[in-house]
Amino acid sequence: MRDSVTIKAPAKLNLFLRIIGQKNNGYHIIRTGITFLDLHDVVNISLSDINDLSYTGHFKPLSVIYKNDIIIKVLDKISLKKNIKINVKITKNIPWKAGLGSASTDAASLIKGLQMLGLIDDIDNNFLSKIGADVPACYYGHNCLATGIGEKINKDIDFPKYYFVLINPKIQLSTSAMYHKIKEYLKLDTQNINQASNLKNLQKYDNGNDFEKIVRNENKQILYLLNFLSNLKNSIFSRMTGSGACCYVAFESKKNAKNAFDIIAKKYSDYWIYLAENNSINNQ
Repeated sequence: MRDSVTIKAPAKLNLFLRIIGQKNNGYHIIRTGITFLDLHDVVNISLSDINDLSYTGHFKPLSVIYKNDIIIKVLDKISLKKNIKINVKITKNIPWKAGLGSASTDAASLIKGLQMLGLIDDIDNNFLSKIGADVPACYYGHNCLATGIGEKINKDIDFPKYYFVLINPKIQLSTSAMYHKIKEYLKLDTQNINQASNLKNLQKYDNGNDFEKIVRNENKQILYLLNFLSNLKNSIFSRMTGSGACCYVAFESKKNAKNAFDIIAKKYSDYWIYLAENNSINNQ
């Protein structure tokens, strides 16, 4: 049996995100197209004499672990075979609370790593979605359409090769708080929502991010950033990913993306900026 495994945990990007309805239990029904980037955290799991979790990297927590740490949540909900203890080391390269799936991709990679080490059995998407709405998609780790509360993953989908400039204005937005606010800006359907999230005629709405309705009204910093990105030369589209606050602009060529990167870096020198591409890393 292997005694350690190292996994690249790629950042996710929402190419579109629509919020269709809300269940009586409070869970929101979504429809979102997700792609994965060459920006990634690194998750190392090794057998150990004691259980331990540690972080390194630019976006490591300010204390030893994060508040409501998702890795702790995963370990609390699963039972390792043979009562084996593990040491988990995570290098944080993905900004957290930015809409890039920083926590979700780490959780998904931890679960995959534990399976690779033979420490847990197969886990279904319903379990994964209870850890976090983005965890099933991050566990899959490839282009996909996620519906329901995130547990329904349509793998029969592909997205073009894009080059992205990511811009995080160093604003941390709480996902739960953003979902709580969304009802002020959207009329959420509470009937027939299970069928609605999969209707083919919804494809015409596969554009935009409903959370932008909040930030465009409540956060001028992000509003100005999105407006600036939308006017960059040769860009295809610009958007906020997830519940934010990271925004991005997409290009067909790396050259155009690099030119935009230089312009953005000059204007927003105090922001976190990253040149990324999709369809180039498989989290396996």
